[in-house]
Amino acid sequence: MASRAGEVRRAPGAAAIAALVVTLTLGMAVVVGKGAGSLRPTPADWSALRFTVLQAGLSASLSCLLAVPVARALARRRFAGRGLLISLMGAPFLLPVIVAVLGLLAVFGRGGLVNDALSLTGLPRLSVYGLHGVVLAHVFLNLPLATRMLLMGWQAIPAERFRLAASLGMPQGAMFRHLEVPMLRAVLPGAAVVIFTICLASFAVALTLGGGPGATTVELAIYQALRFDYDPARAATLALIQFALGAGAVALGWVALTSAGFGAGLGRQMDLAAPKGWRRAVDALAITLAAAFLLLPLGAVVVRGVPGLSDLPQGLGMALLRSISVALASTVVTSGAALILSLAVARRASGARLFDAVAVLPLAVSGLVLGTGLFLTLRSLVRPEDIALPVTVLVNALLSLPYAYRLLLPEARALCADYGRLSDSLALRGVARLRWITLPRLARPLGFGAGVAAALSMGDLGVITLFAGESGATLPLYVHRLMGAYRMEAAAGAALVLVAASFALFALFDGIGRRAAP
Repeated sequence: MASRAGEVRRAPGAAAIAALVVTLTLGMAVVVGKGAGSLRPTPADWSALRFTVLQAGLSASLSCLLAVPVARALARRRFAGRGLLISLMGAPFLLPVIVAVLGLLAVFGRGGLVNDALSLTGLPRLSVYGLHGVVLAHVFLNLPLATRMLLMGWQAIPAERFRLAASLGMPQGAMFRHLEVPMLRAVLPGAAVVIFTICLASFAVALTLGGGPGATTVELAIYQALRFDYDPARAATLALIQFALGAGAVALGWVALTSAGFGAGLGRQMDLAAPKGWRRAVDALAITLAAAFLLLPLGAVVVRGVPGLSDLPQGLGMALLRSISVALASTVVTSGAALILSLAVARRASGARLFDAVAVLPLAVSGLVLGTGLFLTLRSLVRPEDIALPVTVLVNALLSLPYAYRLLLPEARALCADYGRLSDSLALRGVARLRWITLPRLARPLGFGAGVAAALSMGDLGVITLFAGESGATLPLYVHRLMGAYRMEAAAGAALVLVAASFALFALFDGIGRRAAP
């Protein structure tokens, strides 16, 4: 009887894993088959590979280096609006990439604020396109992420270590060397690898700010090979290269995870010493510049988008409806799979380690690579535009799964530890256990994870570019087409609608989770 109960518990997790593996295998099998059979990259392919690694390396390095003084200043300074600023640090992660690019163009583009200021002083205008534009956009999107990761690293140093250093009369320099540098050695490599991995698969940034012969990423080359050259063999070869890059970066991330070795503290909160004088001025400058860099593009989107709201172009309503439908459907799939897998791993069911490994496997596969495999698989069976939305739902769900799963797993383990035996003794199983125990206790992380998945799906501009026809665009693709037609005011208005919809979906799911929590 116990064995049969164990099999019942394993069944949902095994089914979710099977569906995930089948989808990934279906998408990658054709890529590997066609790519391995014609694995002869051209000089242009090698150029795209070098540019991809170069821009990802520069973006990760600059994001992490610039985040150090900002995170340190936030860790040791208290001022009005500090909590709000830290909360805003999470906004670019949920911000649709195409909107972020539009905001950067409003500030740094040909007709942006920076070039207008340069023209007033008689200096030559700057171009935001090319390597420096791609790196600028990636730093804008990932500097907040690096800052949040480093800030959590500073806050994780036990307060007792700072108390001991203060009692020994350590100067600021010695305290930095003995307490803060070890933390940076532990946190910075992992943050850099995470951002490097994100930048490897950043398609929308390269599509809008790159694209020239010397500024083409591997993913952009895949898109060009399918949409313009219609060379499936070359696209498969490039997709295989992109998969190898992503898998290598994820493997490097596992190696980079280390501990600062401070040991456990008593959980007491203690503010870092806040030195005065020139150090105070440096901290204020770091916070001010970071806030301006992050908020000016967002403000520019709002300022330029409000006038466009009065004359939104035709077709925007249908594009918005498609995006919301895709986001809701992918969120349901992501949340269900993340819940099933996290509970299976938390209960230590048979194959739990396999479940844990497979749940994060989509991090190694970019959406465009998976979309390429599905495109090559299905193009002989149906018209790509006929299955654009279902494929987009599936790919978005897979790419959001690792985030939702990692948010749920710690709480699922705590749930099993605190209520597992009690539920078993009361014979609570199936729907009753899900309703009365599991969902209420996991409501908060489940709602937050669903909100993240919905916002990411809402703003995705990846696989839809391969499948969508002229009349099947989602809202991010619609904004991109308006930008390509140089209808910048209309694009800004549509982008403002996209931002509002993305954050509304996030707030909706996050609010439901918080209200449902006990």
